[in-house]
Amino acid sequence: MSKTLTGKVALVTGGSRGIGAATARALADQGADVAISYAASVDKAAAVVRELEGKGVRAAAFKADQADPAQVAGLVNAVAERFGRLDILVNNAGVFVTGAVDNPANAIAEFERQFAVNVGGVAAAVREAVRIMPDGGRIITVGSGVGSRVGFPGMADYSATKAAVVGYAKGWARDLGPKGITVNVVQAGAVDTDMNPADGAFAPTMTAATALGRYGRPEEIAAAITFLASPAASYITGTTLNVDGGYGA
Repeated sequence: MSKTLTGKVALVTGGSRGIGAATARALADQGADVAISYAASVDKAAAVVRELEGKGVRAAAFKADQADPAQVAGLVNAVAERFGRLDILVNNAGVFVTGAVDNPANAIAEFERQFAVNVGGVAAAVREAVRIMPDGGRIITVGSGVGSRVGFPGMADYSATKAAVVGYAKGWARDLGPKGITVNVVQAGAVDTDMNPADGAFAPTMTAATALGRYGRPEEIAAAITFLASPAASYITGTTLNVDGGYGA
């Protein structure tokens, strides 16, 4: 079977675990060379790189704090220097902080960092990537179903970050359309990762909110991302693809 992404270079931020690692594997399976970024999990990142290289593609890991625009710009340029190009950007890195707006115990600094990573880091990566991305490139951001439907209390700040990247994607799709660069968001539902495990304290409530009555697997989100990165998705831009088990139904 032919590999649809042979010759392409992808960057997956937050690629050392969870959805990011699954996406890196899926892109490599389609022939792409893959760079991942990580914030702290150097051993996990190295393990992912070894796995990707075992698939016969080039791979590398770079440390970067997505809350720091200078580090994000450095990351994008380091990938381009290492691999010679950048065709696919997957904005996956993110943080998850909850708290009701009327709770005086909220750590405001944590909310501010969440916005810096989930929104500022995405914007910084895209602004730098489009300077070097060729015509026909792909930009995909991992969003969340709560960007469209806030089904639980205490989610306002996190939901706002995910709604913001949808607005950005629509605007960027207009900006970059003349170059054939597509910009889309995959809105994930509850996915079984170490950030939100399927056996965690919130699992019963989140499972009950889905039509399928279960958590998703990282590979199911990765499949949607890989499709949007492929030539088959060349006429899809400025949209959100819900991969949420029916959370938004």
